[in-house]
Amino acid sequence: MSENPSPSPSALQASREVRAVIGPLRRRILNAAEAEDLTLGQASVLGRLAGKGGVTASELAAVEGVRHQSMTAIVTSLAAMGLVERSPDPDDGRRLLIAVTAEGQRRVEEGRQARTEWLAGQLQDKCTEEERRTVIAAMTLLQRLTHD
Repeated sequence: MSENPSPSPSALQASREVRAVIGPLRRRILNAAEAEDLTLGQASVLGRLAGKGGVTASELAAVEGVRHQSMTAIVTSLAAMGLVERSPDPDDGRRLLIAVTAEGQRRVEEGRQARTEWLAGQLQDKCTEEERRTVIAAMTLLQRLTHD
């Protein structure tokens, strides 16, 4: 597709409609598995840490788009709940690496499962088979937007 400096009316309409749906849908999906004792920020950090080795608070702050001090508070609260642990960086003893604990990993997996089941249930209850196939095709098209 060519890079047109002035988007077509259909491109503008598609943009508005995608944005109008994605935000509320994302919030509904997240709320489907939101643990009552975790904030959205805590859940996001926990999910980001799952399946990874140790990460510094600075690295987490950068990818989450928050200040280092805010990330330190989030990590401290997650550590107090036993969901993450901090350990010295073997390459630089001045830094601490943050990793998810077994309990934290279990919580992440439960949350992912709950979100998957909620969305699948909504698609099952509110869409026909043909509409679900249309959603699958649309996701393939939208996925192109995530690749440069």
